[in-house]
Amino acid sequence: MIVWLNGTHGAGKTTTSALVQRLIPRSRVFDAEKVGETLMDITPGLPETDNFQHWPPWRPLVVETARHVLDYTGGTLVIPMTVLIEPYWREIESGLARHAIPVRHFVLHADRDTLRRRIADDTVVGPDSPFRLAHLEPYAEAARTWLHAEAEVVDTTHLTPAQAALRIAEAVTAEDCP
Repeated sequence: MIVWLNGTHGAGKTTTSALVQRLIPRSRVFDAEKVGETLMDITPGLPETDNFQHWPPWRPLVVETARHVLDYTGGTLVIPMTVLIEPYWREIESGLARHAIPVRHFVLHADRDTLRRRIADDTVVGPDSPFRLAHLEPYAEAARTWLHAEAEVVDTTHLTPAQAALRIAEAVTAEDCP
């Protein structure tokens, strides 16, 4: 199965995914951003875009990579990846469903002030990342229109990553994990 951790940049997906992986037996973290990085490395480059998710190959490559890894290893994949465009999510979701791969879709949510503070204080990506800040409004729009209705929302505003991971792991029952 797949445990997909969605949410905007700065919500804690990467940190939480590593902690979730430790709590779910036979699980692995698959960073779907690496698929985008592979596409960015193609030379000459693919058509210019501000987001590799706009390239049509990215979504089916994520599905196929996840499918092949699960076929090879079994268990659970924890995928920390922001997907804010509903048709892109539907394409990924339906691709996984065609392969009978169950998905537990979680959204790590935090209020706007908390997100801004986390982005400003980030020592890994760097403070005040323009890319991350630019996604706050698209996230808010997705949350209002489809994302929060589509997924299980974990409000991380007042949670540590460990607390959020525990909530997710507890929600993923023993029968969910092969």
